[in-house]
Amino acid sequence: MTIDIFIPCFIDQFYPETGFNMIRIFEKLGHKVHYNPKQTCCGQMAFNSGFWEEAKAIGEKFVKDFPDNRPVVGPTASCTGYVKNYFNELFHNTSLHNEYKQLQKNIYEFTDFMVNVLKVTDVGATFNHKVTYHDSCAAIREYGLDEEPRKLLAQVKGLELIEMAERDVCCGFGGTFSVKHEPISTAMAQQKVDNALNTGAEYIVSTDSSCLMHQQGYISKHNIPLKTIHIVDVMASGW
Repeated sequence: MTIDIFIPCFIDQFYPETGFNMIRIFEKLGHKVHYNPKQTCCGQMAFNSGFWEEAKAIGEKFVKDFPDNRPVVGPTASCTGYVKNYFNELFHNTSLHNEYKQLQKNIYEFTDFMVNVLKVTDVGATFNHKVTYHDSCAAIREYGLDEEPRKLLAQVKGLELIEMAERDVCCGFGGTFSVKHEPISTAMAQQKVDNALNTGAEYIVSTDSSCLMHQQGYISKHNIPLKTIHIVDVMASGW
């Protein structure tokens, strides 16, 4: 199978190793990976901030960046969920109607694609740590992820998953929310990190690097004995 790789802004700019690890996983499973170097942002930040015309312009390019009728997989529930759920608002009954509908059908978040399309949960990963899992708002509410990430983590050798209290409560990132409402956002991060810390876990794992960056910022500022890691990086560990 040929898989188109979608690398969201946060991965591209801050966590490129996560993108490379996703490619390593697919190649280990025997799939061909295609990366379009001209791809850019999906436009979610502009859309969520109310700049719909700008979001449409970015979205048009995004649709054209993935013209082939094959899976498009990204290590993010936030961006893939946005494309699936909100491109209708921008492109319904436009000249890109058929193209965006094809992309919506083909775009997947990594854990969903692994579990429900490839039917693979064990890639031979080893991660000898206690972890707790953070359900991002985009993953659980927009994309509809729940058990998929946990099924993958359950097959990682040496990993112990300990669920935190209020696991589905927002961490406070929320894109520009964390900038416009910093005190509230910080208080929400504190609550999330405290719940994770109370599990005795060493790592917080999630599908979304934006949430992890937000939580890691709070962790680092307060010297808390906890780390964050993307689920893709866990799956690529120990080979």
